[in-house]
Amino acid sequence: MIRTMHKKPSLTIESTTLWDYPSQHYGETMQGDQAYIGATPSYVIWNLLQRYTREKDLVVDPMCGSGTTLDVARDLNRRALGYDLAPFREDIFRADARRLPLEDEKADFVFVDPPYSTHLEYSDDPACIGKLDAATGEYYEAMRDVIREIHRILRPRRYMGLYVSDSWKKKQPFQPIGFRLFSMLEQFFEPVDVVCVVRHNRTMKRRHWHAEAVKGNYFLRGFNYLFIMKKGERKPARQERSIPKPKRAEKPKGWAKAKPKTRPSRPKRNDRGRAK
Repeated sequence: MIRTMHKKPSLTIESTTLWDYPSQHYGETMQGDQAYIGATPSYVIWNLLQRYTREKDLVVDPMCGSGTTLDVARDLNRRALGYDLAPFREDIFRADARRLPLEDEKADFVFVDPPYSTHLEYSDDPACIGKLDAATGEYYEAMRDVIREIHRILRPRRYMGLYVSDSWKKKQPFQPIGFRLFSMLEQFFEPVDVVCVVRHNRTMKRRHWHAEAVKGNYFLRGFNYLFIMKKGERKPARQERSIPKPKRAEKPKGWAKAKPKTRPSRPKRNDRGRAK
């Protein structure tokens, strides 16, 4: 029995802020690796690059994972650089997203899909941000460094996208990671838009997960945020300005200099002190 492959829907540029594509990949091949945990849906990156980049632009992914961004960029004739603490393949360079070996203002577009707290095990490297719980300040301090580095390498008037989800664990407080990271992004970039991407994965299709969510009175994560931001103009070098001297007050019309007051002359006296 020959097993037929499920036909993937055609790609179109999304026109609303709700994106829903029922496949991890597009076309007849895979972008990145389907078996990689936490892989980014390739159509998300495809849509971003279609809107915010041109051919030959340099696309950078500081947390490249299995290389989805690289494959999509090359499909669209963009140049691409990928970095990761645990490189999955040879064309991904080993680097920490908080300290990228790239010059200032070199990237035309940056895409990043960071860990969403400690839900997945990405690597054994103790420096991995995926080992930091979003319930602590350490996670957000690390992500601020990542955002600052993205701002450094991105060219002025160019765009970046951050793909992220909130976090909830049983018997622990809800962690609104999306809102907190968006607040950080606003300190460095101009907001362009917020997109909700419907999550499609094998876990979400398991019926017992949904039954447990209803029974336990909690929600499964049904979407990811996609924050689209723009870097502003390059600020001009600060120039020292000389302080102008205050202008002298103008004299009103009809002004005349007041005549000085004169004392009355004393009468002349003779030798005996009598007035003449």
